[in-house]
Amino acid sequence: MYGWLRNGLFLLPPEMAHDVALNALSAGRFVGLPRLMGGCAHAAPVDLMGLHFPNPVGLAAGLDKNGDHMDALGALGFGFIEVGTVTPKPQPGNPKPRMFRLPEHQALINRLGFNNKGVDHLVRRLKSTRYRGIIGANIGKQKDTPVEEAAADYCHCLEKIYPHCDYVTVNISSPNTANLRELQDTGHLSEFLSELVTARDALAAEHGSRRPLLVKIAPDWDRTALIASLEVIGTSGIDGLITTNTTLDRTAVAGHRHAGEAGGLSGAPVKPLADDTLATARRTLGPDFPIIGLGGITRGEDAADKRRAGADLVQLYTGFIYRGPELISECIRSWQSVDETTA
Repeated sequence: MYGWLRNGLFLLPPEMAHDVALNALSAGRFVGLPRLMGGCAHAAPVDLMGLHFPNPVGLAAGLDKNGDHMDALGALGFGFIEVGTVTPKPQPGNPKPRMFRLPEHQALINRLGFNNKGVDHLVRRLKSTRYRGIIGANIGKQKDTPVEEAAADYCHCLEKIYPHCDYVTVNISSPNTANLRELQDTGHLSEFLSELVTARDALAAEHGSRRPLLVKIAPDWDRTALIASLEVIGTSGIDGLITTNTTLDRTAVAGHRHAGEAGGLSGAPVKPLADDTLATARRTLGPDFPIIGLGGITRGEDAADKRRAGADLVQLYTGFIYRGPELISECIRSWQSVDETTA
């Protein structure tokens, strides 16, 4: 079913197809379309960060930025879904066109720029959702907020969404907000994370429950700088890591007509960089630090590779756009195969 739907959607501009697909999925929820497309749910539970995940395959942030489609997406068989990135106030993002398909590479380039309806809208959606699975909320800074003042934006979003989601991801790795990735550098990172952890601890005391706080990093690192920042993350009080966001590297798609477009490249070409970052993170942070693997999963074996590299969970985005819901169950089966082999 998804194959012919995708072919029709790919006749539309990418961002329009994205909106049409999500709106259709949500409308179809009332006749059971998402559950029909997702098939039978696969039980492969994972307990991590004090949370119980029905299976290890989640939806990455970016597909449902505003939490408008959680009920429909949650019925497709994901073990968890992550919404966002949201900022304190609504913002339109970068000028269009800002998303490009590279189907020969099962890839996308986007420079959306944290376009979203603001954190208050997401809070309303989180309050009204009927989805009872694990929901993560991904937060970022306003486009015009200086890096030196970014922590205030993140703390504002954290305070707003804290009671209404299961975990929070701090996005400091999007390439589409000017200077955002500077927050990954050790010069900013320690103080920045300290402010967020202090805010999280205060909210945990206020609400009587502790929400895990994760950081999402980029794949574009000098190895020495990566290890230095990972060491900061590992001692900061942060609860987990997501590796990785999109890449600025165009080596794998050189010569494609869209290769020169500004923005982050996602999909199959990012897998080697993402897997290497994941493996480095596991070696640096040790066996027990929670890590979610993301980047380049277009088939079940890609999820298995991330499991072998040290991921505790995985997330899908671009591969899901190209493959549809069948990729979820395929990844779960491959993940289970790795666990059975290493048991």
